[in-house]
Amino acid sequence: MRWIFRLVGLIVVLAIVVVVSILMLPGDRIARIAADQLGAMTGREVRMQGDTTVSFWPVLGISTGPVTIANADWAGEAPMFAADSLKIGVEPQALFGGDIRITGLEATAPTIRLLRAADGRVNWELGIEGVAPSGQGTGDAPARSNRLSLTLDRALITNASVSITDNAQGTSFRLDGTDFDLRWPDYEGTATFDAVLRPAGTAVRLSGHLDRVGDFIDGAVSDVAVTIGTQGGEATFTGQVATAPEASGRLTAGLSDTAGFLAALGLTGVEVPRGLGRVAEVQGTLSLSREGRVSLRDTVLQLDDNRLTGAADIVLSGARPRLNVQLRAGALDLSGLGASGGAGESGTTTASERSVVQEGWSKAPIDASALGLADGEVALVADSVDLGALKLGKLRTLARLDRSRLVFDLRELRAYDGLITGEFVMNNRSGLSVGGKIAADDINLQTLLRDAMDITRLEGSADGEVQFLGVGQSMHAIMNSLSGSGAFKTGRGVISGFDLDRLMRSGDGTGGTTVFDTLQATFTMDKGNLYNDDLGLSLPRASATGAGRVGLGARDIDYVFTPRLLDGGGSGLAIPVKIRGPWANPRITPDLEAAIDLNFKEEKQELERKAREEVEREVEKQLGIERQEGQSLEDAAKDALEKELERGILKLFD
Repeated sequence: MRWIFRLVGLIVVLAIVVVVSILMLPGDRIARIAADQLGAMTGREVRMQGDTTVSFWPVLGISTGPVTIANADWAGEAPMFAADSLKIGVEPQALFGGDIRITGLEATAPTIRLLRAADGRVNWELGIEGVAPSGQGTGDAPARSNRLSLTLDRALITNASVSITDNAQGTSFRLDGTDFDLRWPDYEGTATFDAVLRPAGTAVRLSGHLDRVGDFIDGAVSDVAVTIGTQGGEATFTGQVATAPEASGRLTAGLSDTAGFLAALGLTGVEVPRGLGRVAEVQGTLSLSREGRVSLRDTVLQLDDNRLTGAADIVLSGARPRLNVQLRAGALDLSGLGASGGAGESGTTTASERSVVQEGWSKAPIDASALGLADGEVALVADSVDLGALKLGKLRTLARLDRSRLVFDLRELRAYDGLITGEFVMNNRSGLSVGGKIAADDINLQTLLRDAMDITRLEGSADGEVQFLGVGQSMHAIMNSLSGSGAFKTGRGVISGFDLDRLMRSGDGTGGTTVFDTLQATFTMDKGNLYNDDLGLSLPRASATGAGRVGLGARDIDYVFTPRLLDGGGSGLAIPVKIRGPWANPRITPDLEAAIDLNFKEEKQELERKAREEVEREVEKQLGIERQEGQSLEDAAKDALEKELERGILKLFD
C-alpha cells in the first residue's frame, strides 16, 4: 500500500509543477505563440498589440489589445482583418504543438475587408501549400489545398464592419453593426452560425448550418440550410453549396410585409401594390451558377390573393438584374394597381381619398420606381384579370422591361365579349407616361362604357382602334393629359334614355329607347378631351349626326346629337339634341331654336320678308313717302327729309 501513496504523491507534485510552470508563462509569450500559430495557419502576418492578459479558468486563453491580419500582397496595404481587441481560448496542448482546438474566439468591433480581383483571385483564401501570400503559385509546384488543423467551439464577433468588393463584377457594398456567432466543434463536421446584419439599419437575422465544412473549404459541395428573417418575414434555402460560388436547393419564403422585408435588405422605397405581393409566399427550386445566373424552377407564387406558377432565370452580372420569366395564373386580381400606396394592406382608403375618387379620377400618387429595378422579359398567361374599373378575360402577353420602360405586347386579351390586341407602354425614365396602340373587335359597348366611364345608355358591339398618350404621376393627371386619335364602328344597337321617334314627332325627349342599325365615328384627343365631328348613326326610318366634346379628364360631356326623320327623298325633320353634364347624369334636351333653323329655314326667310314689307308699307303711309322703283325705304326717307329741309329753309326768306 505504501507504493500507492508514493505514486499519488508523485502525481500531485507533477501537477503542481505543471500548474506553476503555466502560471509563470508570461502573457506576451502566449500572445506570440498564438500569433505564430495563426500566421502559420493563414500564411499572413498576424500582429497583436497592447496589453496581453492570460486567463486559466474556466478556459486557458489570452486577451489582447488591437489585432491585425495582413491582406494578400496584391490586395493593398490595408489589413484584411483588424479588431480593437481579441480574446482566444485554447486547449492547453495547443501551447506545445499539435492540432489547434480553439474553445473560444471573441473579436470586438472588427473591420473585415473581403476582395475579389478582376482575374478571380480572392483575398480570403488561406492556408495553401505551394502558394505565396499573394495567392500565386511558387515555382513549378502546383497549388493544392492544405487542410487546416483547426476546430472552433465558438467564435463571437460583435459590431463588425464588413466590406465586400468584387472587381470582376464592378460591385461593392459595406455592412456595419454586424454580429456573428459561429460554432464549429469538428473540422470535418457541421458548423452552425447565427448572424445579425444591418444593411439598412434594421436588423436582419441570418442563421443556419453548413455540413462537411472541411470539404467545403476544399471546394467540394456541402449541404447547407440558411434562413433570412426580418420583421417583414423570412426566407429559407435548403440544399447544397460550394465556394465557386454555386448552389442548388429548395427556396421557401413567407413574407407578411414584402416592402418591409426588402427595406431591411437595403431596397428602400419599394412600394408593392395590392395584388403583386404585399403579403407573399414563395416556393421553388433554386440554383446559382458561378457565372451569376439564378434559376427558379417549379415555382409557386402566392401574391396576396393571386396564385401564379412558372419558372425564371435571373442574370446578376450586369448593371441591373436581367429577368426571363414565364408565369401562369388563374383569376388575377390587380385592382390595387391604381390604389393609393398609402392605403393599408387591405387596400382600404381614407375618407378623404374616397371623396377624391368620387369627385373624379384618383389624385393618389402612382409610384412606378419599381420599373427601374431590373430589365428583361416576362411572359404571362392568365384566365382573367381584374383591373378594378376594367374586368378582362383571358390574357396572353409578353412584357419587355428596359431601363424603366415597360412594353406589354397584348397577343390575346379577351374582354367584354371581344378580342383586344396591340401594345401598351409604361415609361418612367423621366416621369411616368402611359400610351399605346390598341385594336378591338366585337366589344360589348354597354359593359365597357359602364366600367370605364359609368355610361350605360349605349348597347351594341363595336370594332375600333385607338392610339393614345398620357403623362402624370396620378390617374387624374394622366386622364387630363390624354392625347391621340381613334375610330370605331358598330352594328345594330340601342341607345336608352330617350325615344328618338317620339322626340321627333312630339318633342318629348324623356324615357324610352332608340334602336339603330349602324354607328361610326372618328375622334381626336387633346389635353384630356375627346373631340368628334363626324358621328354617323343610321336608323330604320331616320339618320343622325353628332359633334362635340367628351371630357375624359373632367368626366363630363358637351355634345350635340342631331337625328333626322327620313322621307321618300332622303330628307325630313331634324331636331338637334343637346347632351351636357357629368357622365353619370347628363341632361338630354332638344334644341328647338336650332331645330327651326334646320327645318324651316326657307319658311322663316319668307316670313321675315313679308313682315319687312308690311313694316315698310306702314312707314311709307305714316311718313307720306313715295318710293321710286328699285329704291329702298331708307333712301326714300332720306330724299323726303332733304326736301322738307329745303322747303323749311326757303320759308325763312319769304
